[in-house]
Amino acid sequence: MILNPAIIALIASSLLITAYAVYASAIGLQIIRRWDIKSGSEGQLVLERKTHLILTLLAYMFGLSLFSLFLFIYTADHVHNLFVGAMCAAGSLNVNQYGYPVLVIKIINFFLCGVWLIVNYTDNKGHDYPLIRVKYKLLMVITGLLAVETFLVINYFMGLKPNVITSCCGTLFSTDADSIAGGIASLPSGPAKILFYLSVVLVLRSGIHFLVTGRAAHVFSYFSTWLFVFSFVAVISFISLYFYELPTHHCPFCLLQQEYNYIGYFLYLSLFAAGITGAGTGVIDRFKNAPSLKSAIPVLQKRLCLFSMIGYAVFTLIATYPMVFSDFILEGY
Repeated sequence: MILNPAIIALIASSLLITAYAVYASAIGLQIIRRWDIKSGSEGQLVLERKTHLILTLLAYMFGLSLFSLFLFIYTADHVHNLFVGAMCAAGSLNVNQYGYPVLVIKIINFFLCGVWLIVNYTDNKGHDYPLIRVKYKLLMVITGLLAVETFLVINYFMGLKPNVITSCCGTLFSTDADSIAGGIASLPSGPAKILFYLSVVLVLRSGIHFLVTGRAAHVFSYFSTWLFVFSFVAVISFISLYFYELPTHHCPFCLLQQEYNYIGYFLYLSLFAAGITGAGTGVIDRFKNAPSLKSAIPVLQKRLCLFSMIGYAVFTLIATYPMVFSDFILEGY
């Protein structure tokens, strides 16, 4: 294992978050079985006191989990010079078989933790906590995934050995690579651009429709989730090429480096914020008929929808800037 403060912090935070999530899930199981807001029994009062403290701390824990994704990516990029052949985080993650699974599970947990925070915030708007069973059931799913993440994180960092020979991003994200990344990199840029910008238009159009009419929140949520996923494909397929001004460099990680002004952090942060709030708009739409949330949910949905639209607009503007203002021409190469 490489002794690095960030690595130690990532392992410690994963253990802490998972341990607390397991404890919260155990209490949540009791709440799912015994919760009755109309009861004035001693057992109900104990559950109410416990859940208030647990959920408050859990919100901070999940906030830490969101931050840990970017710390993980930064750390992987920071230690790449210890491995022969690595040029960025792409090579560091390829040092052993746990690197990329850690990244995938962290992205999934980032998304789910963000949605859980939205559900929890919505539930707290109701005087009778109408979503308490829903959010504890979701918590149990997240807890299982956090346990998998912790297992992978520990094995990944424990397996890091200096001077290991690994592959560079040019090989991993080559159009000739026989992998998912290679398949994405080899997508024709023209159709990929059309699909990306068409998806952006659909998200903004459905978002405006929802803001004006208050209807079809689920449609906006579906389009938003689709754009969140496809944006990663677009970054590898054509967006990154305009920042590098190289028609063969498809790496999504080099964008995080200083020579590109750390633009990747702004790009991905806006994308994650937009994706989570867009999905959250549709998730809480399922509970808009709860009596204590009828007035709160429409207001919150519109705020989430607007925030998501702004996030996607920022992402699109950042991605489009070098296409418009640089001399690099991709098509026709």
